[in-house]
Amino acid sequence: MIWIAVSLLSIILISNIVGFVISAPGYNGEKTDHFDGKTFKNLGGIKAKGFKDVLTWSFNRDQGEWKKIESLAVYPEIQNRLNDGEWKVTFVNHSTFLLQIGEMNILTDPIWSERTSPVQFAGPQRFVPPGIKFEGLPPIDVVIISHNHYDHLDVSTVKRLEKEHSPQFYTPLGVSQFLIDLGIKISHDMDWWEETGISDSIGLVCVPAQHFSGRGTFDRDKTLWAGFVIKTNSGKIYFAGDTGYGEFFKTIGDRLGPFELSMIPIGAYKPSWFMSPIHISPQEAVKVHQDVRSKKSISMHFGTFPLADDGIDDPTNDLKKGLKMYGVSEEDFLVLGNGEQYAVTFSN
Repeated sequence: MIWIAVSLLSIILISNIVGFVISAPGYNGEKTDHFDGKTFKNLGGIKAKGFKDVLTWSFNRDQGEWKKIESLAVYPEIQNRLNDGEWKVTFVNHSTFLLQIGEMNILTDPIWSERTSPVQFAGPQRFVPPGIKFEGLPPIDVVIISHNHYDHLDVSTVKRLEKEHSPQFYTPLGVSQFLIDLGIKISHDMDWWEETGISDSIGLVCVPAQHFSGRGTFDRDKTLWAGFVIKTNSGKIYFAGDTGYGEFFKTIGDRLGPFELSMIPIGAYKPSWFMSPIHISPQEAVKVHQDVRSKKSISMHFGTFPLADDGIDDPTNDLKKGLKMYGVSEEDFLVLGNGEQYAVTFSN
């Protein structure tokens, strides 16, 4: 029996050491309504499920069907720069978009890795190739990262972007230090409702989201999570990041809307009892579309990595039901294919 106890203690010790090593540095700053001096919190005090619930879910998973796609038949042709006043959005997949605003090229939550994990031999695996080959990217000027989870902040992708493009990074509070430790030269932290300029004509606003953060055992909620609004002379774009549903969406719509275009997550929502505090369902995504007063929306955070129990087709099938439920046209809440492009027409 002694050897069993020793083995268990060894496993716990090794797990804690690994968990400590992969934990990200935390934020140090003044207390606010969503930061107590040590950890961040959601509006209304809503929390992600704890370790006991994680175990319950893990032992009772009912995973929907996923089918791996080895390669895409067609990859889009990407222009290096657009003309002034032109706007094009390319859906890479998951939460990664290439946003081209005239001569400005922006990436959101870029991940080109095969797994969302600290290691590439275990963890949620990519079932669909990125819709743009990394080598096919145009010069990248700005990278927006919504929070530090592995499917949104991918170390190998971030390092490669720094090496080949040297963009400016914009992150929620505390995340920049992690990037700087990776060798990123220019990274800016932002708090909720903080605004900055990323060019002479383009502004960026950090807005609330309902989620959590952490990469290891000892950094839970030590950095902030957020969405972002891109403001241009032609109109505004909303990138919701990773989030559960809350009244703050109406606040975003009231303070910054209406939006010409929003990018809203629709996946990783099953089972609802476990996922709903931190992920919206497709039906709730339609409510977000309405709350923020978006003229057009594009689906994201679905069909790439099996992060929850929804199958690869469940989010888009349930989105159709949600659109019908709330009387929203499928032309106003788009589902783009991997690598599919959408040209935005702004109305002043």
